Amino acid sequence: MASTGLILSSFATSLENLYLSLGVLTGIGFALCYTPAIAMVGKYFCKRKSLAYGVAMSGSGIGTFILAPVVQHLIELYSWRGALLLLGGFVANLCVCGALMRPIAFKEEQLSAASRQPFRTDCLNSCVFLQSLQEYSFFLMPDFMVLAVSILFLAYGCSVPFVYLVPYALNVGVSHQNSAFLMSILGVIGIVGNITFGWLTDRRCLKKYRYFCFLIAVGMDGLCCLLIPTLHSFPLLMPFSVIYGYFDGAYVALLPVVTSDIVGTQYLSSALGVVFFLHAIPYLISPPIAGWLVDRTGTYTAAFMLSGFSMIFSSVLLVCAALIKKCFKTRSGSYSTNSDPKLQIWANTGETEYCVAADQEPKPV
Repeated sequence: MASTGLILSSFATSLENLYLSLGVLTGIGFALCYTPAIAMVGKYFCKRKSLAYGVAMSGSGIGTFILAPVVQHLIELYSWRGALLLLGGFVANLCVCGALMRPIAFKEEQLSAASRQPFRTDCLNSCVFLQSLQEYSFFLMPDFMVLAVSILFLAYGCSVPFVYLVPYALNVGVSHQNSAFLMSILGVIGIVGNITFGWLTDRRCLKKYRYFCFLIAVGMDGLCCLLIPTLHSFPLLMPFSVIYGYFDGAYVALLPVVTSDIVGTQYLSSALGVVFFLHAIPYLISPPIAGWLVDRTGTYTAAFMLSGFSMIFSSVLLVCAALIKKCFKTRSGSYSTNSDPKLQIWANTGETEYCVAADQEPKPV
């Protein structure tokens, strides 16, 4: 779908055609590719899951960094129509990548499926609805609901610096070349954050605290945004690009890991779809809101302050949820298989399904 949309866009004769081909068709195609590709990482890895996610998520940053000048060069050589046609062929290779993702089957799943096969054959129609409900049962997990709400505030704040860093730098007297260099630094350091933070949180001493590493990364990005209005020169804005870019890459790498830890691998695909959907809504509306604040106030201060406080509130919300959960565990005692199901849902960490006990990578059977 994404490839077809790009190819059709090369033949567009109006902006309305591009809305449908490039905006709708290609957009849906990429969305349908992205979530399963990320979810498959959680299926393959347990012991080094954070590093695996970091490497996988860094591909997006690397592609953006490399393809930006490449696409501009293609436009100069073949015009925008030729560039879209070539990109359509390039994107078609996603089919090859998808074909290499072999689903992993566990012995427990196969035995369970075999014993339930007669029942499913006789009662297929009546079971479809129940299976659909079970697929989204993670909505009953308080941990996931807190994460979902925090994602709304996180997504609102994280997009503003990417859109308004260069205009702000130009506004305070930084040259065009240095302003563009700030974005390059932010992107490259984000790739470093993807990989190194994923590696760090896979260490034995930090693996149990990935949730807190995630909220620290979000909080640090929020603090960076609050400091932007005090930075009025290129030497001061450059450290901001480094710090913000690093922790932005860190939280991007840990978001699917935290989601996996909460809901488990069984519901990871559906949960990631919900998380990315919630992330997209405020990410889309925050730049226009920030632009309106800039127009009304005449400065970028209010836009960056609102962005920073939004991310800090997201981090604080996660901290409060963790403290409440800790108090809840203290009062209720240790959780067992015979305890209240509601307590089990609250205590769920997701990684007990297949591989935490042995702390080994899952193997296909």
